[in-house]
Amino acid sequence: MICVPPMYVNIGAYLGEGTLIDSHALVGSCAQIGARVHVSAAAQIGGVLEPVGALPVIVEDDVLVGGNTGIYEGAVIKQRAVIAAGTILTGSTPVYDLMVPGRDDASMMDWLARLGYDVWCFDCEGYGRSDKSRPVNADIACGADDLAVVSDYIMKHNGQQPLLTYGSSSGALRAALFAQRHPERVARLALDAFVWTGEGSPTLAERKKRLPDYLASHRRPIDRTMIRSIFTRDHPGTSDLTVVEAFADAVLALDDSVPTGTYIDMSAHLPVCDPEKIKVPTLIMRGQYDGIASFQDLASFFERLPNPDKQFVVMPGIAHTSTRSKNYALVYHLLAGYFSQPQPVYKGV
Repeated sequence: MICVPPMYVNIGAYLGEGTLIDSHALVGSCAQIGARVHVSAAAQIGGVLEPVGALPVIVEDDVLVGGNTGIYEGAVIKQRAVIAAGTILTGSTPVYDLMVPGRDDASMMDWLARLGYDVWCFDCEGYGRSDKSRPVNADIACGADDLAVVSDYIMKHNGQQPLLTYGSSSGALRAALFAQRHPERVARLALDAFVWTGEGSPTLAERKKRLPDYLASHRRPIDRTMIRSIFTRDHPGTSDLTVVEAFADAVLALDDSVPTGTYIDMSAHLPVCDPEKIKVPTLIMRGQYDGIASFQDLASFFERLPNPDKQFVVMPGIAHTSTRSKNYALVYHLLAGYFSQPQPVYKGV
């Protein structure tokens, strides 16, 4: 263990082998820090002396805690997580992402965090760790409502800076509608595996055949076969099946059903957003083999976007799920370039 002053470690705290406590770090009473953890400059890890009943912060092995990070109120940081600069976490903020043994870059969140971004992700209502108690089907509009609440929370902690926003598949539809409603909160918008009208989509044509089943219930069952089909239905061979199985494990550990709202919207209610009302810089990302949206459908959407700061990219060798594909490095490269793109000096008269 290496401790670099100025620093402070309180009574009852545990620091594992190979852990580095860097300048200005504070480790509170009874906090538990695992092995090979790097607690970076100005990080704070909360203790348990007060308030009464508080739980200790637990940071598992091989975690990077970035500069100016605050971790409080019994937060538990799982193994190999990356906590980016400026992030504030409490016990009510779960930290997780897909981890694949032997693939340190399987997590796009971690990869972006290593580039210095503060990375936020959440489960929409009805999915994963989010609430499932309301009798709703969690449609696209509901997801855009969730984004509004989440963005408000994030911007309270980042100095009201607009957000670099990425969405994939139904997440892209939610992100597009959110950007349409709240353009002041979006610095740049990346829409991956997006669909506009659905015209020319073989996948949606098949899905429409089951529309009566979706309309009959707020939720639809899922299993491993269904999850695998997302990665193989358009063009077998494009996805890394090791990652797919890890993804299925993570999903099925939390859910055996998901809301029907997005399937109903994509089968019967497209379009759910208006490109002419999306005024923010926008990147459209389409996999070469994506069966959800035709090239023509997305080209028509792209043409109607009013902001001249826009890009349309076709990703070779990729179907619907780009970040779980064998060509995921192309996706990471596109997002890194787009999110770091400088503002234009000249914008016209």
